Amino acid sequence: MMPDQVAQVFAGYPADARAALLAVRDLIFATAADTHAVGALTETLKWGEPAYLTEASGSGSTIRIAWKPATPDRYALYFNCKTSLVEAFRSMFDELSFEGNRAITLGIGDPLPEFELSACIRLALTYHRRGAN
Repeated sequence: MMPDQVAQVFAGYPADARAALLAVRDLIFATAADTHAVGALTETLKWGEPAYLTEASGSGSTIRIAWKPATPDRYALYFNCKTSLVEAFRSMFDELSFEGNRAITLGIGDPLPEFELSACIRLALTYHRRGAN
């Protein structure tokens, strides 16, 4: 069940952005469920944006998802910029679009690259378990 404050943020997004972000949310939960030792995710807000934490297991790094009015045709998955996650994603999937060392950006209305995103999400959700820094 989605926490009320998270649901309010999703409700505030334009319909097409909301649909895209809810698809990413579903992929985050599905990937967590299919990944050994990740455990239950905590869904909350960080910086006013939906965020997914591995508080129960401590296995991974936080993933945030958001749409911003400044880039109305795009949305993003944000990762801790102090990690090597986005660098790893870039080396694995150069066909994805990135924002510096902190985000994967996607076009609203474009097909969701489920295989690639699931692999990136899995790496983030297991970041600490792998002894990464």
